[in-house]
Amino acid sequence: MPQARERTVPSNCTGYYHCVSRCVRRAWLCGYDKVRRKNFDYRRKWVEERLLELADAYSVSLYAYAVMSNHLHVVLKIDAQAAAGWSDEEVARRWCLVFPGTDDPDALKKRIANIASAPEKVALYRDRLRNLSWFMRSLAEPIARRANIEDDCTGRFWEGRFKAQALVGDRALLAAMIYSDLNPIRAKIAKDLPSADHTGVQKRIVLIKAKKLVAPQPLTPIAGVKQEGLSLSNKDYLALADDTGRQWHRRKRGRISPKVRSILSNLKVDPKQWHDQIRGFSKSNITAMGPLDRLVQFAIDTGRQWLAGYSFARKVYRAAAVF
Repeated sequence: MPQARERTVPSNCTGYYHCVSRCVRRAWLCGYDKVRRKNFDYRRKWVEERLLELADAYSVSLYAYAVMSNHLHVVLKIDAQAAAGWSDEEVARRWCLVFPGTDDPDALKKRIANIASAPEKVALYRDRLRNLSWFMRSLAEPIARRANIEDDCTGRFWEGRFKAQALVGDRALLAAMIYSDLNPIRAKIAKDLPSADHTGVQKRIVLIKAKKLVAPQPLTPIAGVKQEGLSLSNKDYLALADDTGRQWHRRKRGRISPKVRSILSNLKVDPKQWHDQIRGFSKSNITAMGPLDRLVQFAIDTGRQWLAGYSFARKVYRAAAVF
């Protein structure tokens, strides 16, 4: 039975999440439609562009994403503290980036000023700009409207409820990132990380090549609110993703070439447990991922007596270093 969103994603709370949103009836509305014999793969670019736009407007840090033919993965951090520090004008400006309401620059400036001068609107929009459900809604609705106009139809494009998994710990965050980034390879629509179109890892590689990110520096978000880097560098993250992508994945067809260059031993992570954790993101019943003690605290913080994911955490974190 689905949990209330508020229990997994409390309002005005900072946290890391892995979100999945699927097209209705799992139709290939962003891929090749066998019935109509038309390729809608170009719509994946719509989703990616909108996602990056929203990351610069909302109080989020975008770590990874994968826009597939019939679903979307997003790994991000909701940063409630960052939004709390915005001025009223900044809140109004960011809200109008998401919902401009007009193409006239003068009218837009007036709208920003009107919002900034209304404290109740500023408070409302500040909360929405640090709300995960509003972020996913702002992503989904424009894409649905654009596709429906193109298809000359009405109705849903995305399923009504997106899946959200809380990530409690750096290792859970890294596992979710790699799970998302490897989606095109597992689906055999990409042969390696640089060719995995419309993914966060491809974007990260582009930013490194453009020297907007430095490979040896700590792993940071690719868009949105800047954060302190993780214990892994960009270079090591790419190596870890590459190594993980070379391993067979149960129930998935694709992998990178069989040559293995493992850095898991340097990270003091048991390879089997690591790959078990990567596979765990395909389990629909798990609502949070992380080491057992962090899950227990997360359950206490969200008012739960029980949390789906305890037994899985015991399996993948036993006798392993937590990072």
